[in-house]
Amino acid sequence: MDMRKLGRTGIDVSSVCLGTMTWGQQNSESEAHEQLDYAVSRGINFIDAAEMYPVPADPKTQGRTEEYIGTWLAGRGKRDDVVIATKVVGRSGMTWTRDGGVGMTRHTPAQIDYAVEHSLRRLQTDYIDLYQLHWPDRPMPGFGFHAYHDYDTSDMVPLEDILGALGRHVEAGRIRHVGLSNESAWATMKYIALSEAAGLPRMVSNQCVYNLMARRFDYDRAEIAMREQVGLLAYSPLGMGVFTGKYDDGNRPAGSRAASFSGFMENYMNNRECWMDCNDTARDLGLTPVQFSLKFVESREFLTSNIIGATSLEQLKENIDAHDIEWTDAMEAQATRIHETYRCPLGR
Repeated sequence: MDMRKLGRTGIDVSSVCLGTMTWGQQNSESEAHEQLDYAVSRGINFIDAAEMYPVPADPKTQGRTEEYIGTWLAGRGKRDDVVIATKVVGRSGMTWTRDGGVGMTRHTPAQIDYAVEHSLRRLQTDYIDLYQLHWPDRPMPGFGFHAYHDYDTSDMVPLEDILGALGRHVEAGRIRHVGLSNESAWATMKYIALSEAAGLPRMVSNQCVYNLMARRFDYDRAEIAMREQVGLLAYSPLGMGVFTGKYDDGNRPAGSRAASFSGFMENYMNNRECWMDCNDTARDLGLTPVQFSLKFVESREFLTSNIIGATSLEQLKENIDAHDIEWTDAMEAQATRIHETYRCPLGR
């Protein structure tokens, strides 16, 4: 397993990270523990969660994912052997993630305090290795758009207040390091400037969607990742499953996310021409679609870790094994051709 530095910290994380967003919805507690045991046995030391998981968000299941990780940590007794990352929700109507009295979830210091406390409790740990802002507090579409429209800057929690609140938890030892998710180049650099000017914690990563048909990270944030060591933690490297080949025949297999959650992944399903090109290209190269997709992401020089998720142990094994191949010039040429042909059709 390839190990890479997490930002400018002294922490080494595996280039493959175990994603957990299905645990508590599509996966049981015992299945989650089985995945954790297997991932660790293969050299993965990096686990990514969020206070809102599992996905799709639901007040009835919210927090279960962290709870499953917590019972695993308590049962195995090897907390210091793994790097645990989790996230605080951004601006949203998911008020069930708080005790009440808020009209919207925001990155106010009080809500950050609440979220950290409850994540620690569910995870059954005294500290979180990487605490991430799941998406911006600002009133902008944090999950992608094709055209930028400006927003009212007065309707945002000041970035220095957010960073200050996180810094107090770092000082107290509840958080080791802080990171971003779904964040823009502008805010990433503003956070870096604030940390340097005020001696506040430095952002070490930016978790964003990244795959063969979603490559907008290349356009600006990749240079920040390289120059400032705010590396990419890539989510949806398999395009929510379209790069596995299971939808190639036009059907939605029972138990799949496309079949289970109506409308949840239509932005991918509606770009069939692109992902079919990716999958057919993989086979022409003598690869499986999974190998082509996952190795493409891992081969990016600005990547810190590739977040893989699975609903079965068989899928998890396939996903980890896919990283063992060698990335070649022929593969890179085809990935480039695909990008030049379709140009990030998702708007992300």
